[in-house]
Amino acid sequence: MTLGGYADNIARINLTDGKVTYEAIPEDWKRKYIGGRGLGVKYAFENGPLVDPLSPDNILCFMNGPLTGTEVNLSGRMAIVTKSPQTNTITDSHHGGWSAARLRWAGFDGLIFKGKAPKAVYAFVTEGKVEILDASELWGKGVHETIKFFQAKYGEKDLSVIAIGQAGEKLNLFANWMNEHDRSSGRGGTGCVGGSKQLKAIVIKAEKKMPKAVNKELWKDAHAKALEELSDPRVVTSPRKGGLSVFGTNVLMNMVNVIGGMPTNNSQTTFFPDHEAISGERVKETILVDDPTCHACPVACKKEVEVKDGPFAGLRMESFEYEPAWAVGANCGNDYAPGVAKVIDQCNDYGMDAIETGNVLSMYMEATEKGYLDGDDGLAWGDYMGMVALVDKIGMRQGIGDLLAQGTERAAKHFGHPEIAMTVKGMAIPAYDPRGIKGMGLGYATSNRGACHLRAYTPAAEVIGNVLGPSTITDPIEWKGKGKLVVIFQHVHTVTDCLDVCKFATFAESLDTFAAQFAAVTGMEADAAYLLKVGERVWNLERYYNNLNGFREGSDYLPERFLKEPATGPGSTGQVCELDLMLEEYYQERGWVNGVVTEKKLVELEIV
Repeated sequence: MTLGGYADNIARINLTDGKVTYEAIPEDWKRKYIGGRGLGVKYAFENGPLVDPLSPDNILCFMNGPLTGTEVNLSGRMAIVTKSPQTNTITDSHHGGWSAARLRWAGFDGLIFKGKAPKAVYAFVTEGKVEILDASELWGKGVHETIKFFQAKYGEKDLSVIAIGQAGEKLNLFANWMNEHDRSSGRGGTGCVGGSKQLKAIVIKAEKKMPKAVNKELWKDAHAKALEELSDPRVVTSPRKGGLSVFGTNVLMNMVNVIGGMPTNNSQTTFFPDHEAISGERVKETILVDDPTCHACPVACKKEVEVKDGPFAGLRMESFEYEPAWAVGANCGNDYAPGVAKVIDQCNDYGMDAIETGNVLSMYMEATEKGYLDGDDGLAWGDYMGMVALVDKIGMRQGIGDLLAQGTERAAKHFGHPEIAMTVKGMAIPAYDPRGIKGMGLGYATSNRGACHLRAYTPAAEVIGNVLGPSTITDPIEWKGKGKLVVIFQHVHTVTDCLDVCKFATFAESLDTFAAQFAAVTGMEADAAYLLKVGERVWNLERYYNNLNGFREGSDYLPERFLKEPATGPGSTGQVCELDLMLEEYYQERGWVNGVVTEKKLVELEIV
């Protein structure tokens, strides 16, 4: 049976000699791993888990799922999968916009790059074809200039550009890939891998050719149900009504702060007094100018802003979102919204993870405050002009920026104080304090790619409280039951990354609805249990990959600050994160032994 949704076409690009070959996806892999993140992880595993992340032998995968580019709501996501130079783990990072849909419309499920180009190159993707072309004149250019160059060359119509900036070229360990100026595959250093291969950009030119569902009757009902759930005025995704649609992701700034879950001043406190100044509500009142969206998305969570006065007057950018706004805002003691926008835009142009950048800055500020620096001026809390200057140094690896470009954990160790790095497995935390939101603490510790909110977004149950059904609504400072909660979220988010649809769809749509849409598009039999099993399989394959790289007992941890220093913010005062107790629950639920996947589990899930 020929499955719908898939182009059944993977392009393998050998950058060393410039040769491109095309191959089908093994049928068994479609059933076991679906696509997107799952297929990317499988390809990376088969390439060999022990590969050096920055060697030509590492592969860099740009992957779609079978729902990508279809009429399925929020189906405009792309997964970039590789071995991370920042963490030495498997990693995947996703972006929205239109590039994923256009890659599918061009006739591809994925692009897999290997080797190293002898000079800077870009991949030009058109219908059924990938060409490797010279990008020498763009090496040294920022993301914005690079994208404008290709728009002038090929025309803006039907065009998407995914590019690295100077950070990726200079092997900043948290460099990322940027899509269409402001959509980021932000975490894990995927852009650093691109830079090591001298791959500057992926340029996709493709007209809209949305794949149609195989089962049209099932599709009609499934799509209607999905739209009904997504538009329910009681949920945050409701177009033009829900908080996510009206204020963007930054609607969380006030919500998280009020419960004492906001890491502030490098997580020294859990409450930011000036949170309203950089909140989604204030942004909408003052500098919001547009609500861009992604392929097939009625939610339109993206918020474009324009600074009208002050030192950054004239700046217009799109990514004033909760995570980066927290990272370079509250976590750095910075309540100046135009300054927050400026630093995020710098990160986008240099092509580097704004979350990690904010943590690097806040760690450096704490090191300054406590006198840990030697022979450097340092950086004060809230000094947004100093932040802007320092981000330039990090992006170009100049002066102290060369050290800070190695990431929060390595820089803190250099200063002799690793305890001020709020990192797990080498990657810095996002915008939720584990003392105030304990499920997230367990999620950070057990994430397969380092500290991450997107592996198991427990705030949906602990803060927002209207996802996966009423049984998951839980007290954020209660540790009991979080082991099972985190496992459920990890499986759900893993399989949506395989489909590849936006995680915000899970805030409204049920697994039954996802399964019905998947079955309608592909023609494959599927239900909620099948999707959860795929999520479990991919999660365990990732963990097995990491186990083979030395991540074994003791690798699921949190910084000591969260375990021993009681929270001081309203809503979480006196709380610490009871990680050991939650880990015991979690490992039991997983069937692992101290963080290590058992042979029995690998056989059960058909991984070996």
